[in-house]
Amino acid sequence: MTLSEENERLAKYLIISDIPRSVAYTLVYIRNKGEITSVEIERETGLRQPEVSIAMQWLRRKGWINKRNMKKEGKGRPIHGYKLSKDFNEILEEIIQDLESKISEINSNIKQLKTFKQ
Repeated sequence: MTLSEENERLAKYLIISDIPRSVAYTLVYIRNKGEITSVEIERETGLRQPEVSIAMQWLRRKGWINKRNMKKEGKGRPIHGYKLSKDFNEILEEIIQDLESKISEINSNIKQLKTFKQ
């Protein structure tokens, strides 16, 4: 995928934040789009169909994306339209809050472990 330097950095930080790679690239791609299809995501990100499907399931479980069945002529795999269900900044805020919660939990564990030092 050919991302701008800023989008590449964003994807990198999402991955470091425990967001799966395929989800991070999908999220970066879809953030400034309206409704897109899985085929478009595959074409633009270079991800394969199973990766896109798993990424979309992950995003739907989080409540960050909506899926819509689209009419398709003929046979073949169904086409689905996807769009963010929340503003991208709200999604980033959720990620940040989750990271801050993990940091707090780690600090608490460190304090508890220190009580066992002799």
